[in-house]
Amino acid sequence: MENKKLKILILFIGVFFTLNVSSQGYFSFPNTVKKQSFNFKLLSNLIVLPIEVNGKKLNFILDSGVGATILFNLNARDSLDLKNVKKIKLQGLGGEEAVDAIVSNGNKIKLKSINGYNQKLFVIFNDNFDLSSKLGLTIHGIIGFDLLKNFTVKINYSSKKITFYKANTYKLDDCRKCDIFDLEFYRKKPYIEAGVKLTSDKITPVKLLIDSGGSDAMWLFENSHPDIVPPKKYFKGFLGEGLSGSIYGKRARVKALVYGSHEIKNPTVSYPDSISIRHARRFRSRNGSMGANILKRFLVVFDYPNKKISLKKGAHFNKPFYYNVSGLELVHNGKILVKEKDNKSTSFNLSGNGQTSNNSVIIDYRYKYNFKPSYRVLKVLENSPADYAGVMVDDVLIKVNGKFVHEMKLTEIIEKFYYKKNRKVSLVVERNGQHYEFKFYLEDILQ
Repeated sequence: MENKKLKILILFIGVFFTLNVSSQGYFSFPNTVKKQSFNFKLLSNLIVLPIEVNGKKLNFILDSGVGATILFNLNARDSLDLKNVKKIKLQGLGGEEAVDAIVSNGNKIKLKSINGYNQKLFVIFNDNFDLSSKLGLTIHGIIGFDLLKNFTVKINYSSKKITFYKANTYKLDDCRKCDIFDLEFYRKKPYIEAGVKLTSDKITPVKLLIDSGGSDAMWLFENSHPDIVPPKKYFKGFLGEGLSGSIYGKRARVKALVYGSHEIKNPTVSYPDSISIRHARRFRSRNGSMGANILKRFLVVFDYPNKKISLKKGAHFNKPFYYNVSGLELVHNGKILVKEKDNKSTSFNLSGNGQTSNNSVIIDYRYKYNFKPSYRVLKVLENSPADYAGVMVDDVLIKVNGKFVHEMKLTEIIEKFYYKKNRKVSLVVERNGQHYEFKFYLEDILQ
């Protein structure tokens, strides 16, 4: 399992809500518009869209794994004029109890020229459910079925471009190299029939939720099929955050994911514990999920009106799958003010003849102050390399392998934690005002 580029970062995002609600309202174009294209942000495999709710601009994750539009992480600056509200309880993934929420009807949602009227929103109040610190961008909500149901939607992960087509104006059959599959819907969530080669060439049939809001490659539910049990080699760890708490389970690999006549080799797979997914298992024929680390390898076309999906191999199709084997989960820790030397300086020449000389004296450095990202340790996996080295929760990273972390993106840092033979990691962290250095070797746990 060599590691050249970071391909997955945050494995916690898969968010599922078991809401038994009827959908209200609709999204549509103006009469003269047949399609709308625009760019999106791709953060840890997740599609982030700028969406207006009752005139307020917010950031939403496009999540095909949810059947309702969810708002969270709102503060006074994000105050919304929500319509017709009432208090409710919501239950989602995770082992904890249902959380307080409100449901609001009659709202307007706008995405460029796409307008949604009479929309139902669910607003949760759970400070622990925080995607923003893990993505480095304030995320206010997730949207799925309500936005996708009235359109054919083409997603190009490579160019980070999404196009919405008026229903039945885009023909899936026009793509020669595309594979077209039927979708089955249960509680407004799309499912696909596929197969997995677990440890041999035997193909086990599986029904998978198509989950663009989960940054993992695959989840499989233990014992949902007689063949589906974790392989002998796996490691236990933190899989992510659900609405109802943290999700834990086993991480491993399978030999292949089979779709149609094709297969994706050696994908990573997670087996969430039964307590965390007890509500997701209400759909008894479901065997797991196909996440964004699979979807991003294709040009994806969702055709909800006709219950179809089209997959065409993309630029990232043959990229290998990776795991963070350090045992560390990092989050953004706000910003720090960093003093940096400016490229310009004032100097005078000692030669006195006006010609270029090496004998010059710099009399003034000019400095600039910039806000740079800071990162801290959110979790340390027990018995992991980082745990044995002595890294602790809430340590603030200063350097990784000799480089200041404020010069790096979170994705660049996490890339250092993916296995490569004999890879050594050195960290400098700040703890209680003191700097500490730790060194450890990464291990390929699944070999």
